[in-house]
Amino acid sequence: MAHHEHAARPWSRARWGLAALVFVVVATLNSAGYRFGVGDQAFYLPAIERHLEPDSFPRDRVIIDDQDRLNVFPRVAAALVRATGVPQPALFLGIYAAALLLLCLAARALAEHLGLAPWAQLAFMAALTLKHRVGQTGANTLEGYGHPRMLAFAIGLAAVVALLRARPGTAIALVGTAFVVHPTTALWFGVWVGAALIAGESRMRPWLIGAAGLAAIVAAWVIGWGPLSAQWIRMDEAWLAVLAGKDYLFATDWPADMWALAVLYVTVPAAAFALRRRLGVTQPREGPMLVGLAALALIFAATLPLVAARVALAVQFQVSRVFWMLDLTATVYAVWALAEAGRRMPGETARNRRAAAVACVLICLAAGRGAWVMWVEHPGRPVVAVGLPQNAWHDAMTWLRSQPLATQVLADPSHAWRNATSVRVAAGRDVYLEEVKDTAMAMYSRRVALRVAERIGAMGDFNRLTPASARALADRFGLDVLVTEHALDLPLAYRNSRFSIYRLRP
Repeated sequence: MAHHEHAARPWSRARWGLAALVFVVVATLNSAGYRFGVGDQAFYLPAIERHLEPDSFPRDRVIIDDQDRLNVFPRVAAALVRATGVPQPALFLGIYAAALLLLCLAARALAEHLGLAPWAQLAFMAALTLKHRVGQTGANTLEGYGHPRMLAFAIGLAAVVALLRARPGTAIALVGTAFVVHPTTALWFGVWVGAALIAGESRMRPWLIGAAGLAAIVAAWVIGWGPLSAQWIRMDEAWLAVLAGKDYLFATDWPADMWALAVLYVTVPAAAFALRRRLGVTQPREGPMLVGLAALALIFAATLPLVAARVALAVQFQVSRVFWMLDLTATVYAVWALAEAGRRMPGETARNRRAAAVACVLICLAAGRGAWVMWVEHPGRPVVAVGLPQNAWHDAMTWLRSQPLATQVLADPSHAWRNATSVRVAAGRDVYLEEVKDTAMAMYSRRVALRVAERIGAMGDFNRLTPASARALADRFGLDVLVTEHALDLPLAYRNSRFSIYRLRP
């Protein structure tokens, strides 16, 4: 009996604190380390700069502002930087750490409310450090940089935990907070939490249904006559051609294996809940939580005809990202099934042995995979890089940052992934084309898509540029300087060990 009481005793805060620290470290390793200025920060950092310095990016503001116009986060971040003087690298490192810690705490709280023992909770946390793309969607379960979407997801998960704990006001407030950070991620949590509250809170149901009706009216106005009305159009061939490489945008084009995975995402939580109900281990409000997930799946299915018709707004909302929420829920139920479901031996001791074994396997798998990703797939990369890498590219960008704000740069269109950061981020200057990010941002605007298509067509092969063709591009697009690793017969403005910067106009 004494041993049973010891096994059933909750773990101390110190033990969970250590587990949270290990979670952050292992998640970072599985993300190939933490870096600044990469990924979607190629949009967020210039957008913040636009709010700090309105005269910045005089030519590229058409790209930046079309995506930024309905975002709150860049405005809030710029205000915070202006008021406190906190450097942007420190700000995004804080966002990264906060997102991982909140995700860890919310995930453990979710597992605890579902009745998982401490070792099973630890197993769930370990499983979440295994970064992966969610099917063929545009979402990764983790990112190796500070991303508002990750923070919004963690806040949204905390909202789900709040509704499970019968704190509807807190759940709604957390969803509202997530809207400030990343609106579309918060939208899906709003659906999840809202549907769950309507299903599970009978006393609030009339008010919630009324609020949902009002929200539907507002949404209809926003889409039909308001800020998003211009997006209620079909994408034409010219627009779609720029998005051809973005396989995550069009769920109707998914291959059969992705549809099979989508079915698993839906059926695993449903089957696990049915099993738990038969075993008598379901928890309060667990059923309504599944109702909220079902609402997400139904919205995805309902929008498929619009995606098939290439309606811009349906494509831009990337409704397939709801599978990120289903992925996490399927994971917690899979861990429960491995660690605790169908056990026959009575008592807490047997339960803990099985859960501990599952946790140890998952921890070893996560740590081993993280070590492989960090030191085999990406040898030489630091585990944490708070600022931009100090190399020849950064040196060239530092020189460009000293040039007038109106300077427009011609560089290899693939410069961002080749050199780990873009001209807009590292130099704060307009760039002719940043192919990966510009084609992604073209999703939000036909005029941006046509601009990108024109520039891709006019460029040809960057490595075959001649002085004459570079000057022709400069005359056509108002370019000022060329950054290249090739020697060209053009006026030299700056040179380091790797890059030369040539002037294209007097």
